[in-house]
Amino acid sequence: MTAVEQEYLKVIVFQLADKEYAIPVSNVQGIEKLMHITRVPKTTSFVKGVINLRGVVTPLIDLRERFGIPVSNNEETTRIIIITLEEMEVGFIVDSANDVIDIPVTAIEAQPEVVGSNEEDFISGVAKLENRLLILLHLDKVLNP
Repeated sequence: MTAVEQEYLKVIVFQLADKEYAIPVSNVQGIEKLMHITRVPKTTSFVKGVINLRGVVTPLIDLRERFGIPVSNNEETTRIIIITLEEMEVGFIVDSANDVIDIPVTAIEAQPEVVGSNEEDFISGVAKLENRLLILLHLDKVLNP
């Protein structure tokens, strides 16, 4: 297979703690700076509330809390990645949104077996790129309470 024929997956790379995660660009509507969040009573702890984004009320999920990573204070680099999945629009609160890259499909491996990890249910695969290891998220499972 020549370089021209190779298939790529275009992803947005973001940071949570010391790990890099990736989600397909096709699911991403935009990346926003952190804004005023309106709390919603009686929701699970990782649902931080809703924002009014250009007239659309969008629920926010703190991915650190969703994955059982200690929650940090929101920094200047904190971002909200707006994603859509099957007519649903949701914002993910992440430490930073790093870049958009093309991952060769051949560089993606199945999810490793990790015993006792909260994150393992949310992982669809792992991509090894030179000195980076990207964790590909399974959006259906991240959004499923």
